[in-house]
Amino acid sequence: MESVTLWEPSELSQTAEDAVDLGLADWLSQVLNSRLEKTRILNTKLAASLTRLENSGNSVQEAIGPIYGNTQKLQVLGTNIDAILAAIERIRQPSDIKSNEEDIIRKGLDKAGLASFLSSVKRVNKALSDLKQSNLRSNQQAVADLSKLLKYGNEQLEQHFARLLQEDSKPIEPLHFLTKQKPFPTLSQDKSTRLGLINQYLASVAGQSGSSRDSPLLQVYASVRGPYLVATLQNLAAASLNTAKKKSADAIYRQGTNGMATYAMGMEGAFLAEHENICSLFTRDEWGKVFNLSCQGAISELARTVRELNSHIKANLTTDCYLAYEIIEIMSKLSSNMESRTGELKPSFAAALKPIRETGKSSLGELLEYTRRQVSALPGVPQDSAAVSVTQETMTRLQTMVDFLRPISSIMISLGDGGWRINAATNPSGDQIPTLNSFDVGADGKQIFVHYCIDTIDALLMSLEAKARPLLKGGKPALGVFLANNATIVDRMIRTSELIPILQPHMADIDKWRKTGASYYAAAWREPSTHLLDVQYTNRGGARPPSGSAAAVDSAAIVKGLSNKDRDSIKEKFRLFNASFDELVSKHKSMSMEREVREMLGRQVQQMIEPLYGRFWDRYHEVDKGRGKYAKYDKSAMSALFMGLL
Repeated sequence: MESVTLWEPSELSQTAEDAVDLGLADWLSQVLNSRLEKTRILNTKLAASLTRLENSGNSVQEAIGPIYGNTQKLQVLGTNIDAILAAIERIRQPSDIKSNEEDIIRKGLDKAGLASFLSSVKRVNKALSDLKQSNLRSNQQAVADLSKLLKYGNEQLEQHFARLLQEDSKPIEPLHFLTKQKPFPTLSQDKSTRLGLINQYLASVAGQSGSSRDSPLLQVYASVRGPYLVATLQNLAAASLNTAKKKSADAIYRQGTNGMATYAMGMEGAFLAEHENICSLFTRDEWGKVFNLSCQGAISELARTVRELNSHIKANLTTDCYLAYEIIEIMSKLSSNMESRTGELKPSFAAALKPIRETGKSSLGELLEYTRRQVSALPGVPQDSAAVSVTQETMTRLQTMVDFLRPISSIMISLGDGGWRINAATNPSGDQIPTLNSFDVGADGKQIFVHYCIDTIDALLMSLEAKARPLLKGGKPALGVFLANNATIVDRMIRTSELIPILQPHMADIDKWRKTGASYYAAAWREPSTHLLDVQYTNRGGARPPSGSAAAVDSAAIVKGLSNKDRDSIKEKFRLFNASFDELVSKHKSMSMEREVREMLGRQVQQMIEPLYGRFWDRYHEVDKGRGKYAKYDKSAMSALFMGLL
């Protein structure tokens, strides 16, 4: 590059001086042109330098480009190598996990402790899950080894779960808790926590495998707690059977004397405690299944007990049918309580109760037929017209039924009004086709029971009348007294018991039988009353026969005015009356009558005979001139005699 010469100031001064001659303008023009030329030359040289520099840069780029590409390839290769090393590390990891965790798991829960053991099993489970997701053929052996180790660990947890449960599953004496009104024991908080941790883990494992949505410990829990419940309640079941045994064959079952009520209370307490345990261990959607599985054995034992009691009741139906009613009420209450507290077991209780409920339903019709058979089987009836024991037995059954009115009302509603009249022979299985009455949700069970009572009483008295009519030698009077006696016992046993509140509006249905008996009895007394009727002629001259009070009647004058034939007729009437009356009085006194019947019939006879006799005596007692040969009884004696009949 050429150098550029610059003018010094001294040179400019000299030149200026020299240019004076040439002229200032020419000189300045030359100087400017010279400077412009030099500037142009300088720019040209700079452009050439830039071109050479650019060419040099291109050469450098062409030389460095391949080196940069190789560097990028080396970086990718390094990343791949790191990934390969990581994969190798993952492949090696299962063998490391197996060796690390196997010692803990093989050591067992007792030595390793639940927390350490459970953490180890969880790590193995996670490692196994990761290996399965990698889907590498090289991991197949590791997957198999870890699967075996995990299975062994899970089995250890299940066994430990069962052992923990077993520690608190020794049978208890339920009466201890019932008599002291203490709640049945549940699992301790510490044990519930440990059991819950095990169940939570095993349930999650089961969910991962997809084999079952339920925890595998459902069956384990039920297999331990089920026998515990059976053993705890077995003494109460045995007591229910033992207390049903009869000391006397004809003894009627009395409410509360059987152990079934205590059995039900014990079952309710034990089941509620078990439900509390289950709720603390399992998820909500598992509660029902575990609870049903755990209680199934105890309910099966209950069903067996109910079947044995049912056989006993059917063999002693007339005296122990009330036990069936009591069991129905007890079990219905238990089922209702369990459903309200747990929402479970209602179908199981219904199935267990079914045999005895069917017996309770059929017992009503069978008892009605039994009453008829009892009367029909009587070898005879008392000739003194006394009431028979069948009446008292039948009414005692109805009185006892009132103590079980609530379960009987439910049975009545299911049978429907009059359902007991269906002949058992036409439906021996008890599985009759339901009628509309069976579904009458508005039916009044108590009112239907009233109709049953009336049917029973009518069946009893109708059967007694049919039985006694050909057997009583005393004819209608004896039959009347017999019916009145039995109807009076029915009436009395209603009025002196809890039957009266429900049967009070229907007492007229019972009273009609006493009235029927009274009408039969009165028929015999019509004969002596006919002898006290006389004929008076008002058209045969003389004064009209006096009327009014006895004081106005002059017997002597009346007798004196009679013809001999009429006097003999009056004497015959007295004689026939005396004979018939004395015979009826003798029979009346010989008959066995209930106090109410004797008073009722005595007053009836008195009202029938005494007014007629008083009138007849007033008119004709002078026929034997006071000797008493014909007019045997004066009015005071007759009144006293009637008082003796009351």
